[in-house]
Formats: sequence, C-alpha cells, structure tokens
Amino acid sequence: MKSIIRVRFRRNGKNYMFDPDGLDIKKGMHVLVETMHGVEYGEVVSGTAEVSDDVLVQPLKPVIRIATPDDDAQYEENCRKESEAFVICRDQVDRFGLEMRLIDAEYTFDMSKLLIYFVAENRIDFRDLVKSLASIFRTRIELRQVGSRDQARTVGGLGICGRPICCSSAMNELQPVSIKMAKTQGFSLNPAKISGTCGRLMCCLKYEQEAYEDAMKRVPPEGAIVETPLGKGIVTEANYLRETVKVSLDGNGDTNEVEVFPAADVKNLGRRKKNGEAHNGGMTPEEEAELKKLSDRD
Repeated sequence: MKSIIRVRFRRNGKNYMFDPDGLDIKKGMHVLVETMHGVEYGEVVSGTAEVSDDVLVQPLKPVIRIATPDDDAQYEENCRKESEAFVICRDQVDRFGLEMRLIDAEYTFDMSKLLIYFVAENRIDFRDLVKSLASIFRTRIELRQVGSRDQARTVGGLGICGRPICCSSAMNELQPVSIKMAKTQGFSLNPAKISGTCGRLMCCLKYEQEAYEDAMKRVPPEGAIVETPLGKGIVTEANYLRETVKVSLDGNGDTNEVEVFPAADVKNLGRRKKNGEAHNGGMTPEEEAELKKLSDRD
C-alpha cells in the first residue's frame, strides 16, 4: 500500500496521482509538483489515501510543496498572461492563414514553456507559426492537436439532460463509446439524440453501460422464451433499469395480451430466432454505416 493524493492541473483536466511525501495535504489545497512539462501548480481533488501498488502509475513523484501565497499570486498572473497569449496566438494563426482553431493556451508554472491546444481537420504545417510565436513570447512553444472530445472537455457545457457534460464533470478519462451501447440502453439511433456537443456519441453512454451490463445478467432480453408464474411466454420488452419484463403469454408476441413480471420471477428458457434478424445487436448494415462516424475516436 502507498499513500497518494490526486491533483488536477486544469479546470476540467485529468486527475494524476502524487506522493504527498509526508505533508498534511487536504482536498481543495493547491500544491507544486514535478511533471513531464516541469514544475506545475495544481489543485488537490482528493486528500491522502492508501492505494494498492497494482493501481499506481509509476513513477510516482513526490509533492514539492504546498502552494504559498506567492505561488497563488504567480498562478493568477500566469492565467492573466495565458488569456493575452491566446489572443496573440489566434491573430498569428489568421496571419499565416492556417486552417486550425485554437482551444486553449497554457503556461507552465515557471513560464518556461507555452502550450497551445488546437483542433484541425487535417495535418497542419505550423513551423513558421512556432518561429513567430517564439520570437514574440521569448519562450519555448509547443502546439498540440486535440480532438473534438478533448475540445468539449476543455470548454465544458451542458448536455441534453441539462447537466454539465460527463466528460468535463463525471469522468476522469475519455473512454471509447460505441453504437452498441446506445442500442443496449434502448436509445433511438437518431444521431441528433445520441451525439453530444462534440458531435460524437455521448460519454454518458459509457458512464452508464456497466449498470446495464449488470442488469442484463438478470433480465431476459427481448425475444427470449421464459417461464412465468402464469405459464410460458415470449419477452416483448425488457426494462433493465426497473429489472422487469413484458411477456406475451400466448406465445407469439403479436397480441396485446401481455403481463409485466419482475425479472426475478421468470426463468429464461432461451431465445427465439427471428427471420432476417441481424447479428450485431439488431442494427442493419445501413444503420452501422450511417452512425459509425459518431463512434470513431479522435
């Protein structure tokens, strides 16, 4: 077991583990740590905790120190300069006529490097841009191309549910999302209803998938032949959240003579084959072709 804290460097950034090095560090504090980019100022998002060695991300670097008032002031000054740098960089992009959209500008704590994040449809030759920016800011310049999901995570926003989007609030890392997840959770395969602000499949599909997969172990799927307290029937609808099934007791599923049963009260006897049934969760090849682009990773 090892003592760790979790630190976040940007508002919606990923959390990283660090060794508290014996310091009494609480959630909400700010600390200085050594990263691959140099010394960085970050916010502690969880206090000291014990974790097993198999979940540690090596090498686990120690905290340099708890941030002082001078460090806080330096960070605020860096943020002000980042805002100014973003505007200058955007103007330089327009000057060189590059087809790229800037997302964020970020200084390392000691201002030894300026990182510029951007999105672009194609590969960009930005060598002249880097030379120009280096002459303006007199520091190392690093440009990083990110995808539409990373852009949404950085900018933030509200989802169709009215809450902050999952990638910038509930998820520490971006996870692959597939059309199969939308099908499993009973969503309409309408791109407008299952895509997020980034234009890709909503992250909440992945966030909730484990709950559906767990329920599917107990709830017979649509089309399954089941034994119920009222006799045999065919499942016409499965509700994985409530863990109930609608069963047609006449055996053909074509009438309205159905009963609702808790999944625990029925026994799955197998699945009835349907003529022309697809083998990919019920999707047709046309649906797959139309929606594949939504699930492609950046």
